[in-house]
Amino acid sequence: MDAVTEDTITDLAVSRWATAKDPRTGEVLTALVRHLHDFAREVRLTEAEWMAAVQWLTATGQISDDKREEFILASDVLGLSMLVVSMNHDLDAAATPATVLGPFHIAGSPELEFGADMSQGLPGVPLYVHGTVRGLDGTPVGGAVLDVWQADDDGAYEAQLPVDEARLRAKYTARGDGAYCVRTIAPKGYAIPMDGPVGELISRTAISHYRPAHVHFLLNVPGYEPLITHLFREGAQYLDSDVVFGTKPELVVAFTEREPGPTPDGGSSAVPWLEARYDFVLQPVG
Repeated sequence: MDAVTEDTITDLAVSRWATAKDPRTGEVLTALVRHLHDFAREVRLTEAEWMAAVQWLTATGQISDDKREEFILASDVLGLSMLVVSMNHDLDAAATPATVLGPFHIAGSPELEFGADMSQGLPGVPLYVHGTVRGLDGTPVGGAVLDVWQADDDGAYEAQLPVDEARLRAKYTARGDGAYCVRTIAPKGYAIPMDGPVGELISRTAISHYRPAHVHFLLNVPGYEPLITHLFREGAQYLDSDVVFGTKPELVVAFTEREPGPTPDGGSSAVPWLEARYDFVLQPVG
């Protein structure tokens, strides 16, 4: 039996994980072992620090549930999420850029008609987001489903609130000509949850824990690359210091003030409202 030492443990662990039955699993896990061991050596990790890390990971798992994804939040604030997005979505310059999913997406949102109000009377300034969904060649993508979600006027998502019904999330289907229209309320910038392990870690730094005002969109259309993205409000606070590194200039959109009167859905507003125009451009698969 060979002695296990600081000099031999990495090669031993790598050789064991290299026996994974799936080649990709073996590639990922052996690389993970090497990098973890190199990290521990670089910082000369103490046993107390190792235990603190284990406890932090445990707490991150314990606070997560079907609505709150603390591990995704951790990945976001460490910049890992945007790195993975950037590596996996090398899109044409004319295509709508991808960004992070975030920890608060909930599957199974209700389907609403063109221009229907997903805010359902919640307080806030009415906002209409409208435009078209099209391919790189300009072809309208009729029938594209836009999965939309956002925080409320207080900066809270449904997943953070004790509610059972869908709140500020919905699915809209683009018309045959690619046109879509979302009615909601103007989003505001907000702080990420600071009541969990990620927030506790952030609080030990000078990092801003805020995100700029935005609306989330997810489009998964057959024949096109999946798109997870945001639309950010032009001039919003924190655009240059987004805690999850999610902002991109191409996704910053003007929210234009409009007087009471006709709205993009063909209806009318009795109060002032905001208009955001944006055309989603999808990249074909292959």
